[in-house]
Amino acid sequence: MNRTPARTEKLAFVAGPSPEAQSARARLAARYGEVAPESADVIVPLGGDGFMLQTLHRLMSSGKPIYGMHRGTVGFLMNEYQEEGLKERIAAAEPTMFHPLRMRARDVRGVEHEYRAINEVSVFRETYQAARLRILIDGKERLKDLVADGLLLATPAGSTAYNLSVQGPVIPIHAPLLA
Repeated sequence: MNRTPARTEKLAFVAGPSPEAQSARARLAARYGEVAPESADVIVPLGGDGFMLQTLHRLMSSGKPIYGMHRGTVGFLMNEYQEEGLKERIAAAEPTMFHPLRMRARDVRGVEHEYRAINEVSVFRETYQAARLRILIDGKERLKDLVADGLLLATPAGSTAYNLSVQGPVIPIHAPLLA
């Protein structure tokens, strides 16, 4: 949930590709009605964390609250799936604000690239030589010179993705930390 909704009357359901997510979308749409995301009071993604992150990337600039329900593999970012009382649960939900990372990188030609990431940023070398990386967080230099094959920087929202697969820590969603 990215902010408390003033209204919960018009819901937009978006679902991941799994049969479980698609079936849940059909049942919820039949029960609560459905509108397009741009007309909704609240957007309800159904899937796993990967689908939730896709939905956030695609729709967070709409300013609409997003209330995800777990119908996928990993559900760290999702609310429990339950068909009954959905509008009441949405109205009572505690908001969680996501602040995407902004990554700026300069390539070997000196060209600067900027990207936003909700879950993580990864940088890998493109040549046989190790990458030389300087890390600044909030404008403060945190690591002057890292010589490595790459770097993975994960937010709490992304701590269960690639970070976990390389034995990184799972970070509580409200923690002001990066891994």
